[in-house]
Amino acid sequence: MVARVLRGLEHGAASVRLRAALAAGTTPDPGYVDGLVERCAVEPEPYVRETLTWALTRHAPAMTLPRLIGELRSERARARSQALHTLSKIGDRRAWPAITRTLLTDGDDEVARCAWRAAVVLVPGEEAPGLADVLATQLGRGGREMRLSLSRALIALGEEVVVPVLRTAARDADPRAREHAADTERLLRDPDAAHEFAIGEARRVVALGPAGQEE
Repeated sequence: MVARVLRGLEHGAASVRLRAALAAGTTPDPGYVDGLVERCAVEPEPYVRETLTWALTRHAPAMTLPRLIGELRSERARARSQALHTLSKIGDRRAWPAITRTLLTDGDDEVARCAWRAAVVLVPGEEAPGLADVLATQLGRGGREMRLSLSRALIALGEEVVVPVLRTAARDADPRAREHAADTERLLRDPDAAHEFAIGEARRVVALGPAGQEE
């Protein structure tokens, strides 16, 4: 059974890989873990990757955490991002020390976004202020979706933690960081402001022209 599932994970057809991932999650076995993690690093189909993550969450953290943490050092961005995504779904705080500043500021946008989401799930309460300080260094980064992801990560740390950081960022020399900090505080006060956030970002892109879209 294990050998058949592992072969299925390497099959050329996405539907076969999906069935194999479902089988691995339905009847967990330690023999699946390495194959699931390895497939996460290269799987091109998002819905298959999500099923691979689900299958890993069905296995004991004692088996999955060491393997996933090892992937955080991979040179492949997809391996890092999917490992971070899976760690956030497992939610075991023993993985927190592996969420480094390097990952939180990763040059690949998807890796950074996954690191932000994993960090706010895994961070111990006493380390939340330090995490907020690191996340604040990313204010102003990227386009609307990137900025909204960061805003939501900061807000998830709680008002007492995030407001002082946003007030400091409001005096940043970078106007993009100041604007993003203001947008984040507005979103904190009014969750429905996400729509206004989108409109504001659209106006910014129009004002800046093609260069603004490339940021």
